[in-house]
Amino acid sequence: MSEPVLAAEGLGKTYPLPKGELRVFEGLDFSLGRGELAAVMGASGVGKTTLLNLLGGLDRPTEGRIRLDGEDLFAGSDREVASVRNRKIGFVFQVYHLLPEFTAVENVAFPAMIAGLPRREAFGRALDMLRDVGLEDKAHSRPGRLSGGEQQRVAIARALVNRPCLLLADEPTGNLDWKTGEKVLRLVLDLHASRGLSSVLVTHNEKIARFCDKVYVMEAGAMKLQDGIPS
Repeated sequence: MSEPVLAAEGLGKTYPLPKGELRVFEGLDFSLGRGELAAVMGASGVGKTTLLNLLGGLDRPTEGRIRLDGEDLFAGSDREVASVRNRKIGFVFQVYHLLPEFTAVENVAFPAMIAGLPRREAFGRALDMLRDVGLEDKAHSRPGRLSGGEQQRVAIARALVNRPCLLLADEPTGNLDWKTGEKVLRLVLDLHASRGLSSVLVTHNEKIARFCDKVYVMEAGAMKLQDGIPS
């Protein structure tokens, strides 16, 4: 069996408080095979977003280890972790986090330029991504002139412009009505398959979990692999 693209062992996260500490979870194990699509479910406040931030290198765990492509994600400095994150991990959030003063193509090209691509190449790749998400005609529109579904598609294009191996999505349809959200979900599923991604979707929606290869459930500071996908 090949090594998983993402593996967490004994993962824990604690935040200091004025008096004592807040332990979100401890001893979590998680594994994502190459090409797999996994859902992480659980009630609000159980630590799903915290877990995703750790898996994506946005925050360091208090304990445990995360390996991405066989390498310890946090072995280097913060700058080195950020470099790995930019090259290998794509993020899609419930809130789109688009820069309002930038056009769609500028928003998508931004991570590529941070990665060191020349401007022409970065913008060419960004236009290709906007074409893939069906927004080539909105390339020069600013976010304020786009619908919620269109803004999320721009955010998806931005997440994938550097051709990452891992996609992490935190409630990607949470701010959308079901009809629009379903279109965005279908797009994520199509891109996951066509680009050979390994993906984790944090969701509270069992309808979304049905599309995933496996489902983890977080509760009471623990996470378990669900035996069967909700039907």
